[in-house]
Amino acid sequence: MPRAGLTADRLAMAGAELADEVGFEHVTVSAVARQFDVKVASLYSHVKSSNDLKTRIALLALEEMADQAADAVAGRSGRDALTAFANVYRDYAKAHPGRYAASQMRLTPEDAAASAGFRHSQMMRSILRGYNLNDLDQTHAVRLLGSVFHGYASLELGGSFSHSAPDSAESWSRILEALDSMLTNWPAPQNRVSVEANTSISEA
Repeated sequence: MPRAGLTADRLAMAGAELADEVGFEHVTVSAVARQFDVKVASLYSHVKSSNDLKTRIALLALEEMADQAADAVAGRSGRDALTAFANVYRDYAKAHPGRYAASQMRLTPEDAAASAGFRHSQMMRSILRGYNLNDLDQTHAVRLLGSVFHGYASLELGGSFSHSAPDSAESWSRILEALDSMLTNWPAPQNRVSVEANTSISEA
């Protein structure tokens, strides 16, 4: 019989809090059971396994970040929207390192489809449309931004920038300025440049 007061959502939240304290890799059903001072068997009425628990934590983290990003970019466009969106990810990673690690978990296609990942992608593409990028270039840019945001957040969490100047916040600001400039001046595909150059030569 399920223990009164325990639900899958409550266990996911407890697991998320535990992840922030001890690291996402250390979250297990047993560890969460100890948080509630119950037997492990009591939790299996709500979660199937430690992997199921971790998946629920990942979905929770993605939802939280999507909600925060939506609030941050509302009414903004261009560089302001890009900066607000990026800051949500960096700030979330710093405030909730375990949950942030969970958000990077590889999900099954079924879980990914049910996650807030699509909202993240749509918000990024909405921002990129403000830079007049077509659908294909938006995909390239989404991959670029994701790599920069995750790479910087991960390195910062690992202490890579803590012992050298300038301050990591200053570097972050400059990086966002550089990304805005790059998106504003997004290069044409190489084959398009070659075609235009050949056309100009033939016309001459």
